[in-house]
Formats: sequence, structure tokens, C-alpha cells
Amino acid sequence: MFTIKAKNSTLLGPLQFVTGIVERRHTLPILSNVLVDVEDHAVHFLATDLEVQIRATAKLDTAHKPGSLTVGAKKLQDILRALPPDADTALETKESRLTVKTGKSRFALQTLAAADFPKIAEAKDEATSFSIPQRDFKRVLGLVQFAMAVQDIRYYLNGVLLSCDGSTLRVVATDGHRLSLASYKLAEPVGKIEAILPRKTVLELIKLLDESDDPIHLNMHQNQVKFTFAGIEIVSKIVEGKFPDYTKVIPSGYTNHVQLNRIEFQAALQRAAILSNDKIRGVRLVFTKDSLSIICSNNEQEEAEESLGIAYERDPMDIAFNIAYLLDVLSHLSSETIQLSLGEANMSSALITQPGSEDFKYVVMPMRI
Repeated sequence: MFTIKAKNSTLLGPLQFVTGIVERRHTLPILSNVLVDVEDHAVHFLATDLEVQIRATAKLDTAHKPGSLTVGAKKLQDILRALPPDADTALETKESRLTVKTGKSRFALQTLAAADFPKIAEAKDEATSFSIPQRDFKRVLGLVQFAMAVQDIRYYLNGVLLSCDGSTLRVVATDGHRLSLASYKLAEPVGKIEAILPRKTVLELIKLLDESDDPIHLNMHQNQVKFTFAGIEIVSKIVEGKFPDYTKVIPSGYTNHVQLNRIEFQAALQRAAILSNDKIRGVRLVFTKDSLSIICSNNEQEEAEESLGIAYERDPMDIAFNIAYLLDVLSHLSSETIQLSLGEANMSSALITQPGSEDFKYVVMPMRI
């Protein structure tokens, strides 16, 4: 039994950090709950889906009697969210119920024993550790996450590869049709790392990391990784399996380069996409002297064509791609100009980079229309 007294916002903030991984319907009912653990001047909220575990801490002004329980995560979050942020809130336990009191409001929730909550056991083997500013880690994850597969039977594609051998961290995602790679120079060299982060872990990190220079600490174990930042701790299993050799996918030696204004190219694609085929989502890029035509058509024999003036002196080329794959990468870049590099054949993959930078590469396979 315990009683917590704090401002509503003090409790709601950390609780919201952990509830993103909680699923309402689960084969294990207790996984719909959050573990509430009180110790002295802090209350810890912990949630897990057995693959990822998130723990966030709220500091309390006064010392509290230790205690723990589990309660419906979404229900508790919805209650606290509906109350005024500056309200004085009390959480009280009695027998198998948790009562939330604020002013004249009172909510009684059913609880389950903390001892039955299935925490992820933290790895004991030696870890490779390093730190990176939160904004930089958020940025490199954001530059690749859209290329992750979704529920692919090749389970190792449903996540992001972290790879490091020295002082360059490489973050890679692919769904077999396109591949995105972002690199970051670490402050100090670290040991060899090769780990696939699950999709949910990647999305939660992007959501929880902020745009600051405050560090996120990574402890990489053989089968597990722990992230610590801003009072939050994420423990994630590493996906078993061998990630494809991305170095063989990224083309080298291309000499056919086209520089495009990213915003103009993106806007033209968005307009042409209105008349694209809903199923195959194909777009033809037709290169002729100093011109790029962007052409989409559908089953109703409707067609959209956009033309852009570009610097192009090579042989004419007509190549097709999935338009969604092009729009995805353009919406996640911030540079004013992108470079599109093409092979000599109409069915060769395209490489998208940012001029003057080797820190990002995006490869997209062509398609037949």
C-alpha cells in the first residue's frame, strides 16, 4: 500500500512517455497495465510489450513509503489527462484498487500484483557503450525509419540496423525495394557494433528524443540494448537474423548525376501523384536535354505531366519508380538541393544524395509500368 501526492503534470509527463508501447488488447492482460513503483522521492512508471521496455521517473517533493502495483495504463493516462495540469493529485492504494483523487473528482481502478508483471531481464554480459546528442540520434533515425519494412516475413527487415566499426555510426533501413542510410561521426571510436533495433523501439525513440544537445547513452549488449536519456530508460531486445549487406546495394561509379531543387521536385511529384495508379503508384521520369518530365497515369486513361528545367546533357532516359518511395525521402530531407544519380540502363537503381555530403544515401529500385 502507498499514497502519492504530486501535481498532476508531474505524474502525467512520465506516464505518457511509457504508454506508447502499451497495447489495449493483449494475450497477457497484465501487459495492458503500467507498473507503478514508488521509492522515497520518486515514482517510476514502467511498461513493456516483452520486446521493448520503457521506464520513466517522476521526482516527488517529499519522501514516500515504498510500494508497487500495476494498473491499466491507458485508463490512468486518460484520467490524468482529463484533469487540470496544476491540480494536486493523490494516488492511493487499498487492497486491489488504486484511487485517483483530485479536488472533488475520484476514480477507483482495479489493479494487478506487481510481482506478476513480466519485466525484461537486463543483460549481464559486457556492453559496448557510447553517447550521442539526442538531436543527432533523432535525426539519423528519422532519415531512415520510413524505409523499414512493415510486418515482413523477413523479420530482420522490420527494424533498423545500427552498425559501427571505429568512429562512424551507420544507421540503415530497407524493405527490399528501397534502402536508406545515414552516417554520424562519433566523438570517440567504439568497438564493433552490428545490431538490428525492432521497429517499435525506433519509433518510440524518435517520439521521445528531443531537439537538444543533451546526450543519449547507449549500452549495446549481444542480445539487448539500453538507451538512457532525460530520466527515461528504454531496454530493447535486438532482432535476431542477418541484415542484408547494404554495401552491395548502394551503387558506386555512377556518372549520370542530376541536381534538383528538392521543394520543386517534391511539389511536382505531389501534383502528378493525383492521377497515379492507386495500386502500383508508378511515376515515369523522362530525361531529355535540359528537361525532366514527370508522368503519371491510371486505369481510367487519365494522365498528369509536369516539366522541370534541369541541367542535363546526357542521352535521353525514361525510368519508372514507385512515387511514394520518392516522396518519402524528399519529405524527410532538409537540404535545398538533392542529387539524383542514375545508371546507364533504364532498369538500374537510382541513388539520391545531398550535394557536398557523404552522410546520407537513399537507393530506390526501378519498376516496370
